[in-house]
Amino acid sequence: MSRIDETIAFVPIGIAVLTVSDTRSEANDTSGDTLAARIAAAGHRLVARAIVKDDIKVIRAQVKAWIADKGVDAIITTGGTGLTGRDVTVEALKPLFEKEIDGFSAVFHAISFQTIGTSTLQSRACAGLASGTYIFCLPGSTGAVKDGWDGILKTQLDIRHRPCNFVEIMPRLLEGRDR
Repeated sequence: MSRIDETIAFVPIGIAVLTVSDTRSEANDTSGDTLAARIAAAGHRLVARAIVKDDIKVIRAQVKAWIADKGVDAIITTGGTGLTGRDVTVEALKPLFEKEIDGFSAVFHAISFQTIGTSTLQSRACAGLASGTYIFCLPGSTGAVKDGWDGILKTQLDIRHRPCNFVEIMPRLLEGRDR
């Protein structure tokens, strides 16, 4: 069973939060606020935060800038993972993934099913790696953000989590790129 090994020192990482929405602003970005608060409570650094419209080029440009920033270890997006015509976060970011983290979607849906039942089918939550940076795409609802952070990311972004976690393998993410 998974657990936190208190004999290991916590390692804070730099996390950027991107809200993708045509309707959210700094005043009403509850999902972004929820993520920011949880990131801080966990002891990580919120190194950047932005809100962008549902536009493939704009989303991709912001995420590419953060991938290039050595202070950003992980990017968490909220919004744009649904099925409507304006939901384009997945289309914007999957082409950047060098490796997909398929299990993220599976686990997210299992957790989400406990909260909202079969409505979880309408989410295309996904995750991947781009140039050694983790990218996690969550739905835009505050409930989905809580499911994603509390159920997956809080532990997987904690080096003390056993039997394994995303942080401990960060130094090896770019191995073999010179081949």
